[in-house]
Amino acid sequence: MTDLALPYRDRVHAGRLLAGALAAYRGRPGLLVLALPRGGVAVGREVARALEAPLDVLVVRKLGYPGHEEYAMGAIASGGVRVMRDPPPGAAPQAVAAVLAREEAELLRREQLYRQQRPAPGITGRSVIVVDDGLATGATMRAAVLAIRQQQPEQLVVAVPVGSAQGCRELEDQGTEVVCPARLEYFGAVSQWYVDFPQATDEEVRQLLDDAQREHARQASRPQ
Repeated sequence: MTDLALPYRDRVHAGRLLAGALAAYRGRPGLLVLALPRGGVAVGREVARALEAPLDVLVVRKLGYPGHEEYAMGAIASGGVRVMRDPPPGAAPQAVAAVLAREEAELLRREQLYRQQRPAPGITGRSVIVVDDGLATGATMRAAVLAIRQQQPEQLVVAVPVGSAQGCRELEDQGTEVVCPARLEYFGAVSQWYVDFPQATDEEVRQLLDDAQREHARQASRPQ
């Protein structure tokens, strides 16, 4: 249940409200906000701005069932992380392998496009908040959590504006702290909890990351 008036206007609105729920982390030394592209970056941008933290991306790709791509059979993330459900009944191994190959290629393409020549941020020993625009089954976020934990952060927090109560519970049952202002027992799709939910583009992601990098540099240079 939630006391929030849903749906959110857009990802910026959702990000600002989510940032309010994360206010205790503002100014924490070494804090890093990682957003899941594409849709999570606009949310993460508002969180990073409010918390005065650097923003970067963690690329994760959902693995759709062959022939039914809207249903997730798992996800992959940077660092060779793979989270899989049981193989779909009747799905040929070749079809599953083709999905994996396609999504691995797309993951690499996005990493190169979004980061350009910038190295991936260091995570070891830092407090990390990983952000998306919503959480449905949780497969994508579970892959993100595994990828981050491999690098031994001091603290890891999953933050989403809206999510399924079951998806949040599954993450918490695995020992992950979850901040989700709107947990819903009957969830459906992430898009139904937003008035304006356009498909984010690669160019928008790059622009948001560039803007965030410049703003954080200005924040860091201010006299204390």
